[in-house]
Amino acid sequence: MTGFLEKTRLFFSERFRDINRQLLYAAIVLILYGIFLIFAASPGVAYRTNRETFYFINRQLVFLFPTILVLFGAAFLSFKHIRRLSGLVLIASLVCMVYVVLFGTEIQGARRWLYFLGIGLQPSEFMKPAFAVVCAWLLASGRLIKQFPGYWLAFGLYGVIALLLMGQPDIGMLVTVTAIFGVQLFLSGIPMLVVSFLVSGAVSLGIFAYFMFDHVHARVNRFLNPIEGQEAYQVEKSMETLRNAGWFGKGPGEGIVKYELPDAHTDFILAVAAEEFGFILTTLLILVFAFIVLKGFRLLRQANNHFCQIAVAGLLTQIAIQAIVNMGSTLNLLPTKGMTLPFISYGGSSLVSIGFAFGIILGLTRCHTLSRGLE
Repeated sequence: MTGFLEKTRLFFSERFRDINRQLLYAAIVLILYGIFLIFAASPGVAYRTNRETFYFINRQLVFLFPTILVLFGAAFLSFKHIRRLSGLVLIASLVCMVYVVLFGTEIQGARRWLYFLGIGLQPSEFMKPAFAVVCAWLLASGRLIKQFPGYWLAFGLYGVIALLLMGQPDIGMLVTVTAIFGVQLFLSGIPMLVVSFLVSGAVSLGIFAYFMFDHVHARVNRFLNPIEGQEAYQVEKSMETLRNAGWFGKGPGEGIVKYELPDAHTDFILAVAAEEFGFILTTLLILVFAFIVLKGFRLLRQANNHFCQIAVAGLLTQIAIQAIVNMGSTLNLLPTKGMTLPFISYGGSSLVSIGFAFGIILGLTRCHTLSRGLE
């Protein structure tokens, strides 16, 4: 028994020692910042929805524990086990997405949620990081093994996921998955002619979504020509808050925008951050996201494994797209889309899935794996 415990201790200490500390500390900063912001933003939302004052922060803290477990659990896995776990998560997510599309409860014209034991889960959130890893494995295998149809399987997998997301519909999620797939295809070395064709297809898909889905049509039109309504009100109020935030803000808990914005704890949490913590700390938050993405891509230059490069690039793209869309919506640079700010916005499914994605990033960028290439 003593020998087993000693081997276990050595295993975890070795894996933890190899984890890139800068990325880990950046993730911890975002998690702590997110807790403070949810604590600041959620009471107003709870008041408007007739819930207990700390209802949302309590639920977020409940999901925080499994998020940390998933993050470190994925970070300690080997390449092989990361691929296997991601494959299982992807299969489970796709099965749940099929069920949601066919039998899910429609909320505001969309079927995206699966309810289990009173907890709402969004299967597509867990699909994103799993898709990035599995797609990377298919593309890398297709490049290394000529007889293996990795590219065709990757396109087929993307097609299935795209159809399921359009069936919900969830165009924002589709945009994220398309960006992940596009970056991974580019890094896999496909010809530029194919890249041009895919870019044209993505543009055509956007035009198709605009004319086929009423909520996409309405949001784009409201962005181009703002009118009265809840979304226009939230964007206008958010912009007013950002303009009046000042260098240091009003102080923690002193903001009022959280009592006026229905989505202050999710889509517009950056406005709460600006009002209470000011321009300096909000800018630092944005810089943390930029650091994670740039540091991650820089580490990929040291990797000797093609699968590792493609997988981490896809996961970094996911984090970057979510951050850009959320911040862009708050700043009125993009049409509003219910996309969470990673580690910051309220949402159990989003928090755990981002923990899973970041854990894989840490696992695939460990010093041990980068130096040896394969495990």
